[in-house]
Amino acid sequence: MNLQDFAKLLRSRWITVGVTMVVAVLGAVAVTLLTTPLYQASTRLFVSTTAGSSLSDVYQGNRFSQERVVSYAELLTGETLAQRTIDKLGLGMSAKALKENIKATAKPDTVLIDVAVLDESPVRARDIANTLADEFVVMVRELETPEDGTPPDARVVVEQRASIPDRPVIPKVARNIAAGVALGLLLGVGLAVLRDRFDNTVKDGKTFEEITGVGLVGSIPLDKERRKEAAISFGSENSGIAEAFRKLRTNLQFLAVDNPPRLIVVTSSMPGEGKSTTAINISLALAEADHNVVLVDGDMRRPMLHKYLDLVGSAGFSTVLSGAASLSEVLQKTRFPGLTVLTSGTVPPNPSELLGSLAAQKVLGEMRAQFDYVIVDSSPLLAVTDAAILAANSDGVLIMARFKQTKREQLAHAIGNLQDVGAALLGAVFTMTPTRGHASYNYSYSYYGDDNARRQPPNPARPSGEVTQPAGGRRRAAE
Repeated sequence: MNLQDFAKLLRSRWITVGVTMVVAVLGAVAVTLLTTPLYQASTRLFVSTTAGSSLSDVYQGNRFSQERVVSYAELLTGETLAQRTIDKLGLGMSAKALKENIKATAKPDTVLIDVAVLDESPVRARDIANTLADEFVVMVRELETPEDGTPPDARVVVEQRASIPDRPVIPKVARNIAAGVALGLLLGVGLAVLRDRFDNTVKDGKTFEEITGVGLVGSIPLDKERRKEAAISFGSENSGIAEAFRKLRTNLQFLAVDNPPRLIVVTSSMPGEGKSTTAINISLALAEADHNVVLVDGDMRRPMLHKYLDLVGSAGFSTVLSGAASLSEVLQKTRFPGLTVLTSGTVPPNPSELLGSLAAQKVLGEMRAQFDYVIVDSSPLLAVTDAAILAANSDGVLIMARFKQTKREQLAHAIGNLQDVGAALLGAVFTMTPTRGHASYNYSYSYYGDDNARRQPPNPARPSGEVTQPAGGRRRAAE
């Protein structure tokens, strides 16, 4: 993983990193609030020795004091002195408990000892520190005084007495919060990398193309408005999703210049990947470019087009295949110019047999001769075999995959189903891609027609930047 891949990972998993950091910081705050505040009182001791008159005696005395300092620091944190302090102050604690809150530090190459005492009460911390220092002075005098009663060579003086601390030293709020942020960041990034390693969904164009073996011809951004209204009003809308479908339309027109596909099946591996919405808006985008388009609901198990477009769903494809009506009788004009719809009709007991029949091939052939484009919204490939049957009788297939939802093995299995029936795969389309932070996923193939369109003067009757059909390029019903 290079730096660019790592940056993409952080952009895609920023919620994981952010949530982990928030949890870690909240944990640090909780620990801080639950920690009993401790106050620290400090005192300083000075160790001296009896100095002689000569320079040599002074030097030896100084060395003697420095050697004594290390031993005295050990005595200061011992249980004996702690017990003497407890007895003097009448504290209700053990010597072992008190010694754990005493810290003595001997400064290198000096005769000074710093003593720090921690306690829940600032006043008691001061009293313990001062009493501890006083008792230590007495204790050293007792230890250093010879048996004959002559003055000791070493003595300890309290150089600085303790005062009442004004704020607790534990908990360290700033340090705890900083540690929470750092730990949360590390855990968040680690969790993001781990989730990415175990994520088997399709989330980038390179993986999508490797699995399908075809190019990514469209990337449709997530638009929550499509939940309320599946169809886009291309005549009055220039939103990001509308432009994405216009780009997809342009790419479709250049997929095979010599033999452009006209009967196109739109499918996906699993339900919920935006297949029907994509089929509707591909048809509308083609109709916007003055093509005569028929949209066919090839999902005879869970038909949805009539609901999305407010059409009659009781008569349609299955009605024609059963011989109960002719094709012209069940084709329905929509409120969108240039778009005709053949709904699924009544749900039959044998959809696969109907779709694989010669009658189905004949009906599709009739529509192919009558319209410029026939867009078939089929069922998901892994749910039933209907989509594969329709794909085998089409000019090509557009395979959908929902960004970071479709699993790689599901997509690979769906492609295998298409290959088994010899279906031609035209291209891959990402659906519901994020609108921000994933520009690398929003592929748009650049054809020479796009550049020509940008150089042409704008046509008020056609959307800006759209490729116009050459004269005679549109297929008529008479053809």
